[in-house]
Amino acid sequence: MNITISENKRYFKKNNKNFFYFADTCWSAFTNIDLDSWEYYLQYRRRQGFNVLQINILPQWDASETHFNYQPFEKDNDGLYDYFHIKQEYFQHARKMCERAKEFGFELALVVLWCNYVPDTWANKLMKSKTMPFDAIENYIKKVHETFSTFNPFYIISGDTDLENQSSINHYRKASHLLRHLAPDCLQSYHIRGRMVELPEEIIDEIDFYMYQTGHSAKESDKEMCYQMPEYFLTNYPVKPLINSEPCYESIGYAGNMYGRFHQFDIRRAAWQSLLAGASAGITYGAGGVYSWHEYGKHFSPCIGEGFDMPHPWQIALHYPGAWDYSDIKHIFCEYKITDLNPRQDILLNETKEIRIAEYQNRYFIYVPENTTIKLKMDINDIESIIILDLETRRKEIGNKYKKDGICCLEMHTFGHDVLYIVELKNI
Repeated sequence: MNITISENKRYFKKNNKNFFYFADTCWSAFTNIDLDSWEYYLQYRRRQGFNVLQINILPQWDASETHFNYQPFEKDNDGLYDYFHIKQEYFQHARKMCERAKEFGFELALVVLWCNYVPDTWANKLMKSKTMPFDAIENYIKKVHETFSTFNPFYIISGDTDLENQSSINHYRKASHLLRHLAPDCLQSYHIRGRMVELPEEIIDEIDFYMYQTGHSAKESDKEMCYQMPEYFLTNYPVKPLINSEPCYESIGYAGNMYGRFHQFDIRRAAWQSLLAGASAGITYGAGGVYSWHEYGKHFSPCIGEGFDMPHPWQIALHYPGAWDYSDIKHIFCEYKITDLNPRQDILLNETKEIRIAEYQNRYFIYVPENTTIKLKMDINDIESIIILDLETRRKEIGNKYKKDGICCLEMHTFGHDVLYIVELKNI
C-alpha cells in the first residue's frame, strides 16, 4: 500500500492508518555501505522505531572517503561522469539495499538530484564539472523508476538546493514531471537548503508535502528558525504535510568552521520547537558520522559544503543517545494518537518564543527548554491534569497549577532538563 495524504492534508497515512514520518538521515548509503554493515544498521534503527530512511540516489558530494568504488555512471577520459552511460552494477547494489530495508519495514525517501548535479545551484558553482546535462535527465530518471518505484518511495526531487535560478528549476521540474508520469502514486517533495523558505510558485503547486531544514548553524538568530520556518510555511503556502527534514545533527560540528558541536539538548529543542510550531507530520534525525558514513582512518574534508569538523566513525555515531530522544517523540505521538498539532502561542503569556505550545483534541503540549513558571491565558478550572515529562531521563511527575494575579500558572518542574508539559483539559 502506498503512503497517502490525509483528508485534511496535514499528515500521512499508510494502509489507512496514521503514519508519523520518523526518518534517519543516511545520505551516503548506496556508495559507502556494504550489505553486512547495512544489516546491522537496519536492525538497530528498527529497534529505535525509525520508519523512513533518507538516502541520496547519487554519490553525496561531502560523503566520507570509502574503500568501495560504487559509481552510477561510466567515466570519460577526463575522469568525469558520462551521464549518458549508466553502470548497472551500481543500481543493482542500491536495489538490494532497498529490498532489505523494506523487509525491515522502512519506507524510503530518495533524493533524485542533489544540488551539485544541477546547474546554477550554490554547490554546482563550486564544482561545475559535476553538472548533469539536461538531455541526460530522461535516461537517468527512467533508470531511477526502473530501480526504485516498485518500493513506492517518497521521491525527494532536490537535495539541499536553493532554487534561485530558472535553469536549476527547469532541471528539477523535468525530473519531477518524468517521475510523476512514470510513478504517479509516489509522493514528491523538495529538500531545500538550510533556513530557506521561499519556494517558486510552480513547485509549490506540484509537490505533495513540504520539507524544510533548519540546518546546522549555531548563530543565535538561526536557532529561532526551528519555529519561525514552520510558521512561515503555515501562513504563506497551501496546507500540506510539513516536516523539518534536516534539523541540526547530533554531534555534527557547527557550520562555517565554527568551533563547537550540537548535542542532545540542541537536537531535542530543534525537534520539539518544529513539531509544536506546526511541522507535525514527522521529524528527521541525523547523526554526524552516519549521514556521511565515516569510518576509522578514512578522510573527511572540513572544507567541503558547510565546513563541518571531523565526525566520529559510524560505529560510534550510530549509538548516540539523541536518537532515542527522537524515538520518544514517535512514541508520544502514537500514545496520544496525535495526527496534527495546532500551534497555540496565542494563549502563552511568557514573553519568550522559545517555549512552544500546541493543541491536539483535548490536550495542550508545551515544550519548555529552560525551567520557568508557565503563564497561560485560560481558565485554571479548565485543566483536568498535568503530566511533566523529562525529555532526557524519561521520568515523569505530576504538575501543579495555581492562580496568581488572575493568571493561570503552571508550577516549575523539578527536573534538570528540558521537558514536555502535557496538559489535559476537562470535557466541558
